[in-house]
Amino acid sequence: MTRVAGIDCGTNSIRLLVADCDPATGELVELDRRMTIVRLGQGVDRTGRLAPEALERTFAACREYAAVIKELGAERVRFVATSASRDAENRDEFVRGVVEILGVEPEVISGDQEAEFSFTGATKELTAHEHLERPFLVVDIGGGSTEFVVGDDHVRAARSVDVGCVRMTERHLVVDGVVTDPPSKEQIAAVRADIEAALDLASETVPLAEARTLVGLAGSVTTIAGIALGLPEYRSSEIHHSRISYEQVRAITERMLTATHDERAAIPVMHPGRVDVIGAGALVLLAIMERIGASEVVVSEHDILDGIAIKTAEDVAADRSR
Repeated sequence: MTRVAGIDCGTNSIRLLVADCDPATGELVELDRRMTIVRLGQGVDRTGRLAPEALERTFAACREYAAVIKELGAERVRFVATSASRDAENRDEFVRGVVEILGVEPEVISGDQEAEFSFTGATKELTAHEHLERPFLVVDIGGGSTEFVVGDDHVRAARSVDVGCVRMTERHLVVDGVVTDPPSKEQIAAVRADIEAALDLASETVPLAEARTLVGLAGSVTTIAGIALGLPEYRSSEIHHSRISYEQVRAITERMLTATHDERAAIPVMHPGRVDVIGAGALVLLAIMERIGASEVVVSEHDILDGIAIKTAEDVAADRSR
């Protein structure tokens, strides 16, 4: 077993996983997993730059994570940055800050690389479930983008498109700097139009219609699962591998889009950082399920972060054998 640390820095959140990993089997023994909402992508869609306050929130989380990594003694650290830092003009400022704090340079990966990591993390365990039909369609609904991956044991096709819960909220559900509460039918229709266009784009590369099992990743999906399960608090072990029906997703989406900020914030499983963006995130999931005719979504708590850790352990093993 190799002790590694993986960091996934997305548009809305930054997450850390420190784990002992068997590079041969992909087995992970989790030592520490945590998430911080930093909204690194705040305003990027509009300005093309990472905001100073967003960078400082992210660097504060990095300092916290550096202390955890040092305490647990990870042999290698891998920092993967996704949508927001791909888009930003001042991403060099972001890179310098991460190197100063963590001693590693963030890999600003492509959407296709992001999808590959997500598929590995999400399906490593699911391949043992014979009752789940293949191929899998893994969808990772992030803050700035959504990744689509179709595969069996390995990736067959992948595509990243620029629709995510933060991007859609900022583009269509904010008026004069304030999130509309609740949004109008016209605003919701505009979000839906963008999602449908993105699905058309994804389907040019990824055979969405061939999917037999839909696997959903990331905070929008896991929050919807927690609501559907009626959990009194966020319980990862109960959310992981839960199966949420289309009818439940549709009902929750309608509820999120008609509720007030305070009503959404009062939901026990709702992270404060997701209160204003969960409506758009739910709408992305609903549109995907309707497009492929999915009767349910299998929810995975294992995603790109687990894929990063597995790949890092494989790299360590390869270096040792040289």
